[in-house]
Amino acid sequence: MEPILYFVIPCYNEEQVLPETSGLFLAKLNSLIESGKISSDSRVMFVNDGSKDKTWEIISSLTEQDEHYAGISLSHNRGHQNALIAGLMEARLRCDITISMDCDGQDDINCADQMVDEYLKGSDIVYGVRNDRTSDSWFKRTTAESYYSLLRTMGVDIIPNHADYRLMSSRVLDALAGYNEVNIFLRGIIPHIGFKSSVVYYSRAERIAGTTHYPLGKMLSFAIDGITSFSVKPLRIITFLGIVVALMSLIGIIYALYGAIVGGTVEGWTSTTCIICFVSGMQMISLGVIGEYIGKIYLETKHRPRYIIDERKNLSEVTED
Repeated sequence: MEPILYFVIPCYNEEQVLPETSGLFLAKLNSLIESGKISSDSRVMFVNDGSKDKTWEIISSLTEQDEHYAGISLSHNRGHQNALIAGLMEARLRCDITISMDCDGQDDINCADQMVDEYLKGSDIVYGVRNDRTSDSWFKRTTAESYYSLLRTMGVDIIPNHADYRLMSSRVLDALAGYNEVNIFLRGIIPHIGFKSSVVYYSRAERIAGTTHYPLGKMLSFAIDGITSFSVKPLRIITFLGIVVALMSLIGIIYALYGAIVGGTVEGWTSTTCIICFVSGMQMISLGVIGEYIGKIYLETKHRPRYIIDERKNLSEVTED
């Protein structure tokens, strides 16, 4: 029996690109159905992440035009990762496999064939990995490579040059449902789940229309989330630096006492200012890192829902047994 596939596609203010890419997603779904690889019950499911433009109106119109389109709309903007997890959890009870990807057309839709083939061979997770970053600017390419290196140094299990273009089987989705943290970082969680996995490589294209929704500020925030959600090494680094500073201070005290005893002290503000600035800077950095972790603990203890679904299109509400 052919597996049921759901494309899960988060959307935020995508009224410019959605009319272009929606047809590509549907064409690929129909191609996979006609080839006998997936069931005709498969769907292209869009997740509207509280868009302020006409994104939801476009999605609603698509669902009326073809039964293979489906959509859910979140009550307000919750961010890309929460929108993606909302779509995955909504699809989990309806399908055998999901393929998640962005709406902007940069991910090569033709890799879906290879992903389904890898699933049929026994893989529960198939990662879409970029084979190069030539389409990126020098700054973005350099910072991305540095970020992946930093994550690995911090002990985070992550797939380099992989975003959120991946296939997952139903049992991976069931396992993912057990991860209830609010500060979700799927690129770290999915490798952590385990199960048999494989990789398909593709070239990332330019965005078909519209502008990116990941400016530098959001990229930095996402990078910090990735580190603090999966590693306590920054806290250990603070401890190590604290020990180093304490030893340096002890040496300074011994030196000052020795100078006072032999009468060779020299009054001056340069050394004092340098020490004060150094120690103060270390304290502020340390407090900032500790504050990041405390803030995450604070959010987790509230146990608030990660998202709230406002509307569904071409989807009946399903409850777990």
